[in-house]
Amino acid sequence: MSVPRLQLTGIAKAYPGVVANSEVALTVLPGQTHAVLGENGAGKSTLMKIIYGSVKPDAGQIAFNGQAVQIRNPKEARALGISMVFQHFNLFDTLTVAENVWLGLDKGLSLNQVSERITQKAVQYGLDIDPSRPVHTLGVGEMQRVEIIRALLTNPQLLILDEPTSVLTPQAVEKLFVVLQQLASEGCSIVYISHKLHEIRALCTACTVLRGGKVTGVCNPAEESNASLSRLMIGAEPQKLVHRDRQAGPAVLQVRGLSLQCVDPFGVDLQAMDMQVCAGEIVGIAGVSGNGQRELLYALSGEDVRAEAAMVAIDGQPVGQLPPQARRALGLHFVPEERLGRGAVPAMSLAHNLLLTRTDSLGAGAWLRPKALDAQAAAIIARFKVKAGGPQALAKSLSGGNLQKFIVGREVSAQPKLLILSQPTWGVDVGAAAQIRGEILALRDAGCAVLLVSEEIEELFEICDRLHVVAHGRLSPPVRTQDATVEMVGVWMSGLWPQDGGATPAETATATATATALAPTTGAQHVAA
Repeated sequence: MSVPRLQLTGIAKAYPGVVANSEVALTVLPGQTHAVLGENGAGKSTLMKIIYGSVKPDAGQIAFNGQAVQIRNPKEARALGISMVFQHFNLFDTLTVAENVWLGLDKGLSLNQVSERITQKAVQYGLDIDPSRPVHTLGVGEMQRVEIIRALLTNPQLLILDEPTSVLTPQAVEKLFVVLQQLASEGCSIVYISHKLHEIRALCTACTVLRGGKVTGVCNPAEESNASLSRLMIGAEPQKLVHRDRQAGPAVLQVRGLSLQCVDPFGVDLQAMDMQVCAGEIVGIAGVSGNGQRELLYALSGEDVRAEAAMVAIDGQPVGQLPPQARRALGLHFVPEERLGRGAVPAMSLAHNLLLTRTDSLGAGAWLRPKALDAQAAAIIARFKVKAGGPQALAKSLSGGNLQKFIVGREVSAQPKLLILSQPTWGVDVGAAAQIRGEILALRDAGCAVLLVSEEIEELFEICDRLHVVAHGRLSPPVRTQDATVEMVGVWMSGLWPQDGGATPAETATATATATALAPTTGAQHVAA
């Protein structure tokens, strides 16, 4: 047996009211791709931060390449050969991509040299990114690419990936897997955290399961099914979703000829977009990150009010130049893709975060009613099974998946007339994802109009009634989900839909390969069949 690349023994970490890790043991061998699996709040991210030196354990030992080590900070981790891609990105918004990457590299390199290396890695691994772009102009999927490239440039011996594919397209995931398999073949060890069970089964050769901060099992995921991995992780299989046929009602959201020139030099211009979402239906938008999703959502939510008033209408009322609060008064609620910073204020309690979009707990004259606010937050915590220390817990104290459940719960429980969601199940476990999708379906069945922007093709096929694809700032014609296939959506993602003459045989072949890579995702399989 080779000396383990990483060996953890008796690792423990507790926070006030929460035991994140308890007597955790983990062994990762050289060249091994080792999954760490667990539901939201199981302690996975805390454990990874301990390995990377950004969190100090209360107890336990760490050995790296057979030598006992104390990793006091990320700089020491990188010196050992450990790199990490965080679920919540560690990027400075005001710096460029190259400047962010430069911060973690040898200062003997010039900024121009770093830019050249970023471009080389981006081409090599199919992670397209412009080194000169400021980070604040990037979408979430593009930020994910920056984090991955930054980690790869350090030539790590141990690479930790925390939900690396949560906002990547299937094509990008396929390319990333080729990269990771190549790294593993060269001796790099990979610790891989994901809630996508088919990814773990396809990529990983070992798996350690955490539940409630403790190790509950070790297995070879290739020998397990999605169902058996779910049982190991959450103690049960996720709920089965029922998509009932329903006659859609009148149009609630109407977008007519929406054209906007992006004020950001790195953004995407919106070009004559047409779309409608009716009461009692879910309309999905698929597409590669950075093709106009962010600009479209800003225009729909009221964060961008430069459109002509009639280009966006709610219930027939022009709202293109109304701010978010005025649109909420008409029944629009919105779940943004960025949890911390837009969806929630990190340093505020969950109860106070309700006030960002909800005013139904305010008293006469807009006075706060703390007991009513706490009760409302507690109800959301209970209904959506959010693991938190109560309504007064700070947003930043929650795991990413649990904060996502709270934000979705805040908007869903407002009983909106129109609900717009962007990446609603990003970084949540299979059980929580099924619950969120079930709540969205229940809203639709109750007559709510739902617009869902997601890079999870399986999710779109599972719950949407109709689909659009966004590419280069343009929106495809709608297609009924039951008439769509993964191959077709893959082709449309390049901007080739029927009025453009369709796709070439080579493009169709590429899309078919993408569909094959998605084969473990049963929702997409069923529709393609």
